[in-house]
Amino acid sequence: MKEIRFHGRGGQGTATAADLLAKAASYEEKYVQSFPFFGAERRGAPVTAYVRISDSPIWLREPIYNPDIVVVLDHVIWKHVNVMEGLKKDGVVLLNTKESPAEAQREVNTKAYVYTVDATGIALEVLKRPITNTVILGALVAATKVVTLDSMKKAIASRFTGSNVGPNIKAVELASTKVEGPLKNLEGCP
Repeated sequence: MKEIRFHGRGGQGTATAADLLAKAASYEEKYVQSFPFFGAERRGAPVTAYVRISDSPIWLREPIYNPDIVVVLDHVIWKHVNVMEGLKKDGVVLLNTKESPAEAQREVNTKAYVYTVDATGIALEVLKRPITNTVILGALVAATKVVTLDSMKKAIASRFTGSNVGPNIKAVELASTKVEGPLKNLEGCP
């Protein structure tokens, strides 16, 4: 089973990203579970969402405390929230940042495999707004192969309508080519 924890802010589509990932995995005949956790429900407040993907039924019903993968949609939230908390020893972290994986790894102070993508820049370029959810999913698919790009595009096409489908699929495709990493065990990290 793969356990994935998403961190973002209200209004960035964090819960939608988790739902889309679960839907993409379901197209691959996986068992899935997706649920958000909202603190104070307001735009800009920290949001956490969880996804479990498995080849067998999932009986757990609690938040993910020790994820295999952490996905961070907001480019500065890790300065305010410990997004690395509980990440498994050989875990993967995907960060929305303009920084290189080496720079980001030093900033979040981890030994995890670090991938980075300028999801905000791609969202502004392609979607014309700073909603990073589908963008980060393109990078996640390329970095981890947790689902295929085709399954992700199918999930997006099923969720969005009309003129929103094409740009979101384009954003996923572009992000899948722009993700950088991984780096592991950078000197000076715990």
